Amino acid sequence: MDLKVIARQIMLERGFIPDFPPQALEQLSDIKKHTQPLTFEKGVRDLRHLPWSSIDNDDSLDIDQIEVAEPLTNGMVKIMIAIADVDALVPKNSPIDIYASEETTTVYAGIRTFPMLPNELSNDKTSLAENMNRPSIVIEFTVKSDGSLSSSDIYRAIVRNHAQLTYNSVGKWLESSSLAPIKISESKELQEQLKLQDKIAQILKNKRHEHGGLYLESIQIHPIFSGTKIADIANQEKNRATDLIEDFMITANEVVGKKLEKLSILKRVVKTPKRWDRIVQLAANYKTKLPSEPSSKELNEFLISRKTIDPDHFADLSLAIIKLIGPGEYIMERGSDNKQGHFGLAVQDYTHSTAPNRRFADIVTQRIIKAMLNGDKNPYSDEELVTIANNCTLKENLANKVERDMSKRIAAMVMSHRIGEIFNAVVTGVTTHGTFVRILHPHVEGLLAQGETGLDVGDILKVKLIYTDVNRGYIDFANINR
Repeated sequence: MDLKVIARQIMLERGFIPDFPPQALEQLSDIKKHTQPLTFEKGVRDLRHLPWSSIDNDDSLDIDQIEVAEPLTNGMVKIMIAIADVDALVPKNSPIDIYASEETTTVYAGIRTFPMLPNELSNDKTSLAENMNRPSIVIEFTVKSDGSLSSSDIYRAIVRNHAQLTYNSVGKWLESSSLAPIKISESKELQEQLKLQDKIAQILKNKRHEHGGLYLESIQIHPIFSGTKIADIANQEKNRATDLIEDFMITANEVVGKKLEKLSILKRVVKTPKRWDRIVQLAANYKTKLPSEPSSKELNEFLISRKTIDPDHFADLSLAIIKLIGPGEYIMERGSDNKQGHFGLAVQDYTHSTAPNRRFADIVTQRIIKAMLNGDKNPYSDEELVTIANNCTLKENLANKVERDMSKRIAAMVMSHRIGEIFNAVVTGVTTHGTFVRILHPHVEGLLAQGETGLDVGDILKVKLIYTDVNRGYIDFANINR
């Protein structure tokens, strides 16, 4: 069974176009033949000398952002995040841009990645790869010792990534459970940089939680290969390095949202949970009383408490809360509109701007930023932004379904030899199609085919694996508590 072929077929079934059209490939060929030299036009700073570094997945080549920290007086620290200037090579309404606007996102299908931009761009010419001079948009903010921001700025710059690092190696080092990777051990400056960045990221996280930003922990599975074959699956968990990047990107996206608040922009929102009553009931099962009206602050206090009390099962609780809160969506918001916020992050001004190699919404935001810096009019009409927002939301949901479809097939392949084993599980969904559960190790989801009556999202139980079907991605469990 060729999972790569299956992945492509699922992409087509979900409405994606996995192959770049001829016009886009012609544009790509032209870009490769006529690469423009970097120019320091008015307003573009030369920041190549700063000790920039990136942290991403072990196999990532599409580097969207690099970071650097600069200590100031009175305990304040300036954080600069440089974002790849994709628009510099992919103009609005060009063939590659039109394709990206239709697909809207890179889809990670486990066995294969379907990029929004051609790999020759996202993995090379528009990537902030190590030791390459690249144009960028820099999001700068100064953090006070209490985690609040004293100032912020956005500008264009030429930058150079001096160290391309990975989550796993940096995370283990920051947590003092591993020796420093070679690039870090050989540079005292880089060691100091990462420790300072980690310190500020933790301060920003704590400040966000004080305001009600939810402390949630998601665990995804990833395949482990032996040559070209999948040998096993493993949980891909967060660590201090993933937290560092997440906290910086959340703050950067909030800074951009505030800088553009008088303009029509794309915003990323998560509305107040419709199933708050079930969240209240779930907390009551742990002897915690939540208010009858949604409160992200009190929900977060409950989550932090459960993380301390039962860290082994916190990811399952997080998953249940995420399901009950519901998915995020993109909207067009004018400067004069009543603001819609992000319930999970407890912020009002939030846009996506930090991953233009992977998300079309970020390219749109990038172009609006550049127009603002140049004193030009918004390159997008309100009608265009509404259409883009709706398509980005649609395609993101479809991309999640593709990734789940393939994750199920990969998991079914690996779990097929474990039929009859018993696992701890949590209910993740109750729909007209059935009741779904996820086991803890590894985090595999499947249908509760027996004993599903009376269960709801968040319930904990023991299940037995009774059936797998790799071709259809079926994994069936039986409830052995009944």
